[in-house]
Amino acid sequence: MTLFPGDVIMTGTPSGVGPVVAGDEVEVEIEGIGVLNNGVRSNMRRF
Repeated sequence: MTLFPGDVIMTGTPSGVGPVVAGDEVEVEIEGIGVLNNGVRSNMRRF
């Protein structure tokens, strides 16, 4: 599959995997392109 600028890569998880929560890290590697690592944080505001 060829990727072009602007393409979006979406991922998911298999059934039974727990939710992604603040503090987790999500890492995606595409051979020949590189690694994308994103930390997960909460968008909940505390008042």
